Amino acid sequence: MSRPTDVFVRDVRTFQQRIEYRAPIKFGGRVVTDVVLFDVEIEVETRDGRRGRGRGSMPMGNVWAWPSRTVETDRTLAAMIDFAARCAEAARLYRDSGHPLEITHALADQHAASTAAVTRELNLAEPLPRLAQLVAASPTEAALYDAYGRALGANSYQLLGQEFVATDLAAYLAPEFAGEYLDQYTLREPKPRMPLYHLVGALDPLSAADVTRPIGDGLPETLAEWIPFNGLTHLKIKLAGDDLEWDVARVVAVERVACEAQSRRGCQDWNYSLDFNEKCPNVQYVLDFLARLQEQSPPALARTHYIEQPTHRDLRAFPENRMHAAAKIKPVVIDESLVDFESLQLARQQGYSGVALKACKGHSEALLMGAAAQKYQLFLCVQDLTCVGASFLHSASLAARIPTIAAIEGNGRQYCPAGNQGWEQRFPGMFRITDGTVATAELTGWGLGF
Repeated sequence: MSRPTDVFVRDVRTFQQRIEYRAPIKFGGRVVTDVVLFDVEIEVETRDGRRGRGRGSMPMGNVWAWPSRTVETDRTLAAMIDFAARCAEAARLYRDSGHPLEITHALADQHAASTAAVTRELNLAEPLPRLAQLVAASPTEAALYDAYGRALGANSYQLLGQEFVATDLAAYLAPEFAGEYLDQYTLREPKPRMPLYHLVGALDPLSAADVTRPIGDGLPETLAEWIPFNGLTHLKIKLAGDDLEWDVARVVAVERVACEAQSRRGCQDWNYSLDFNEKCPNVQYVLDFLARLQEQSPPALARTHYIEQPTHRDLRAFPENRMHAAAKIKPVVIDESLVDFESLQLARQQGYSGVALKACKGHSEALLMGAAAQKYQLFLCVQDLTCVGASFLHSASLAARIPTIAAIEGNGRQYCPAGNQGWEQRFPGMFRITDGTVATAELTGWGLGF
């Protein structure tokens, strides 16, 4: 049944911007030095004649979303940009009306055909993987949700109930979600403040002795400087996953530097998350790592809140990578593996105890997986894609509206601060960090909140 609040897409425009990093970031054995932002602007009109224009933005993180061995990095980026443009064009041509959840679900049915077209026209050795498709489609999804809220003069997180959406969650997830809607799994108002996870990349200097080529732009250049500069209490540590000695030594070194810096500022309580970026060969590596860390630095292990994606993202191809034993020690969450409800269910079977949500996988997908994770009482976190400007605010708004998420990662200010220019003045509490938290109370505007 149609509703007066259902929207038609009336206009779509796209924009691109390349931004250089101030410092390289290394994860999963790969180094990234710049980013292409893909922005989408959408105008919608409700059935009762109200109009709104919204915008979505996301880095085309091809190195993370598509670490191919057969397609060169510049070509995976070109393919994702091509796919992103096709998603925007598909939205422009869409003729039915509905809630953004319904429209994005229908548009996703065209992803397979778009993937085939990009693969054929660019003569690629392999098609875009599902994760790359989700990232490339996410700016269009964000713009649609943003425009919807603006047309209705409300925040989009307040428009997720039965009065706005035609079908319940059973249509998108499983029969056990019958009679349930996304408003049951989201907050009407954002959490006022949230701790910010600062990334400690594999190349990042920890102290002045580690700096070989100073950047000299006035921002901190070491972890020891970042901690007091932002008042940090949450650190995400990137690890190798294939070098046990280095991984243990890295966390021990971070603990040493953090202890010194936190002691000077009188802070006694801080936390870590550990990200292996799927490089561990098996769960035994994780167990050996945890045992060695307990031997060398019990406080560092005690401060560890969760472990992120230790083994290969393809859960079905590696069924032996079961996480039950590791998850008894610390929550183990999937990130790259999470691309749909089926992958969430498979992860549960394989012993994962949590999931990492990302705005870059699509707004609808993040909300749906967040609902499922809450129903199954899984550990939840929101991770970053070196998001800057609007994409970081989108990620933060998502984290602030899901009840069980305690903190948010945001590393754009570290590696790509140029992308935040113009946004810092409008949302100072989100970009000028002094107490280790971001002021998510600022994200209450129409649409996605900013």
